[in-house]
Amino acid sequence: MIELLDYDFMRRALVAATFTGLAAPAIGTYLVQRRLALLGDGLGHVALTGVALGLLTGIAPLLTAVLVAAAGAVVIELLRTYGRTSGDVALAMLFYGGIAGGVLLINLAGDSAATLTSYLFGSIITVSSGDLWLVGALGALVVALAIGLSPQLFAVCQDEEHARVSGVPVQAYSILIAVLAAVTITVAMRTVGLLLVSALMVVPVAAAQQLTRSFRATHLTAMVVGLLAALGGVVTSYEINAQPGPTIVVLALAGFGVATVAGWLIRRQRRPIQT
Repeated sequence: MIELLDYDFMRRALVAATFTGLAAPAIGTYLVQRRLALLGDGLGHVALTGVALGLLTGIAPLLTAVLVAAAGAVVIELLRTYGRTSGDVALAMLFYGGIAGGVLLINLAGDSAATLTSYLFGSIITVSSGDLWLVGALGALVVALAIGLSPQLFAVCQDEEHARVSGVPVQAYSILIAVLAAVTITVAMRTVGLLLVSALMVVPVAAAQQLTRSFRATHLTAMVVGLLAALGGVVTSYEINAQPGPTIVVLALAGFGVATVAGWLIRRQRRPIQT
């Protein structure tokens, strides 16, 4: 276990996993609260187009992925609010357009299927020092805003009409949630992969809901579950020579299973004894 830290790429991967494990549930809690759990999937496909654009133009793929995914997040939020297209149809268009554009541009860039796979499912050996600085900065920003603006973001997610009447700028905070989700997608793509990052935004939240009653407790517990799954997944993937993304998601699902059983036992003990 300790010898893992002898390798530079493993140290970078573990640091990236730390930011990923904290940031994904931090913003994912709000997506689940708004019943937009699949938004992460749609933005992941859009981020793939950003990655491909970076490979084609020679710009850092992580940077172009952030910009393209953020633009996609704003578009989907505006369509959801003002457009005549329903939310699920708009998400479907993100799914199809993002994956088609990404594959097409990667082919034009002349990159191999291995390059595409590393972004889709994560690869611990591809986390460079430059990527790590950007991942760290963006991950810290997401966590800081998700926790610091928790009262406002919760108000928007819980009841938009009440928040609007109370003077909360609902549209601005809705766009902020979508953009933070897009940023989180790009933060996680090196470790979890673009196709699976949505699971790390949702599954830890679902696990936390089995154990907690308040929003704040759910928020913090989900971040702990996400952190443990991300770090455990990176270490396990190295030990068994597997891709980190699927391993992280499997551990997160296992955590959900444990939390479900534990929550059931706790609720059973709290029930009053009938005589």
